[in-house]
Amino acid sequence: MNDKILNVALLQLLPTNSLQGNLDKGIAACVHAKKLGADIALFPEMWSSGYHIPENIDELKKLALAENGAFVCEFQKLAQELEMAIGITFLEKHEPLPKNTIVLFDCHGKLALKYSKVHTCDFSDEARLSSGEDFFVADIETGIGNVKIGCMICFDREFPESARILMLKGAEVVLAPNACPMEINRLSALRTRAYENMIAVATCNYPAGHPDCNGCSSVFDGVAWIRDEAGARDMCVLEAPGEEGVYVGKIDMRMLREYRATDVMGNAYRHPEKYKAITERGIEEPFVRAENLRFRASNTQSV
Repeated sequence: MNDKILNVALLQLLPTNSLQGNLDKGIAACVHAKKLGADIALFPEMWSSGYHIPENIDELKKLALAENGAFVCEFQKLAQELEMAIGITFLEKHEPLPKNTIVLFDCHGKLALKYSKVHTCDFSDEARLSSGEDFFVADIETGIGNVKIGCMICFDREFPESARILMLKGAEVVLAPNACPMEINRLSALRTRAYENMIAVATCNYPAGHPDCNGCSSVFDGVAWIRDEAGARDMCVLEAPGEEGVYVGKIDMRMLREYRATDVMGNAYRHPEKYKAITERGIEEPFVRAENLRFRASNTQSV
């Protein structure tokens, strides 16, 4: 038996019509995940509101929750009781506008990591949210020992810099709450983030039946090939169907760590001194959408 298999439960759930309903359903799903042997349970994006972002700013702010409020603290207590890490997502109270946030509690219920979505979708409803400022990695204790974990949320996936920064900060596993259709291109982006950084990426989406979502939560374990074995291997160790459910993906941490120690991706042969154009804003940047900036202004004018 390999004692270094990290079991990540993706809670691909349909939200209810209330905060209490989402709390109760989320607790039940975590208990079920523990019975399935999970070391970590991950919720889809902004579970507290079912990824509902009202147009009215006052209504939006009423939905927002404090990091140390009752909803979040219930999952902190549950992580301790179940001896299982839990990544709970919620609409967080923040001024001038709420944030799209995940907090990760370790298997003792200790707050290990808090992350707010950096790449908010400012071309859509998330123009009414504040964005996060940085990416974070925490060394968290799980049932199989310490694992270095980072987080990114949905649209963050489309920017290679998100996963790259997490890799550079030491992440072995990236948890990615999600709320959008997971079709071939988005799944390919997740595969690429795992491949180019030698990291495992676990993504939890809402199931079919939730607006603009289709399930297909996934785990890519980050190991593209194994030394002395011919050919490449499929890094996808889990792709869930569209239906609601709790799906467990297995990440072989021993295999991933051996691979990271010997292979050529990640930070092995980078030339960061030659990448200045990535962080320096040019005079003529392609694809800047001025109309989206106006969209954001029009959707936050009542703040």
